[in-house]
Amino acid sequence: MSRSPENILLRLPEAEEQSIRDVFARLEQRGFPRQQQTPHITVTFAPAMEPQVVACAAELLPAVIPSTLARVGTVVFGTKRKQTVAWLLEASDELEIAARSISAVNPAGRGPRWTPHLTMGLRLPRDIVPDYLRAMDELVSPHLKEFTAIRAEYFRPQSQESVLLAEAGMEARRSPA
Repeated sequence: MSRSPENILLRLPEAEEQSIRDVFARLEQRGFPRQQQTPHITVTFAPAMEPQVVACAAELLPAVIPSTLARVGTVVFGTKRKQTVAWLLEASDELEIAARSISAVNPAGRGPRWTPHLTMGLRLPRDIVPDYLRAMDELVSPHLKEFTAIRAEYFRPQSQESVLLAEAGMEARRSPA
C-alpha cells in the first residue's frame, strides 16, 4: 500500500465529527468496510509538502476560518477496482479562493483546483459502491447538510504530526501589527 500523503486539512467541531463517525458506525453495522479516517476536508496534499505551501496556507487560512461548507451532493472518485465515496461540498467564495491559491503553489498539486469534499467511504471495492450509496441515503439525516471548518492544520500522517495553521478566533487573538 502506498504511503499516505501529507495534507493541508480543515477540521470540524467534535459534534460534527461525531455525527459523521455515527454514520460510519451504522454503515459498518450493515456490513460495509469500517471507516477509520478522522472526518476532515483536504485543501491540498503531496507526498512531502513543500514549505512554501504550508506558509501560504498559514497566511491565507486564518482570514477564512471558521467557514461553513454546504453538502450539495455525493461523488465517487476513482475509476479502478477501489473507489472513494464522498460528500461534495460548496464553500464560500473566500474559502474557495484561498484553497485554490494554496493548491496553486503546491508543485505536487493539480494547479489552482479544489474539489471540496468529505470522504465517507475510503477505497471501497467498486462492486459495493451502489449499495453503499443507497445505505448512506437511508442512514443520513437530512439535517446533516452543513459543516463548519473551525481549524486548519498541516498534517503528516507518517509521524502523526499536526501543525495548527488557523483556528476559529485566531485572527481576533493576534495583536495588531
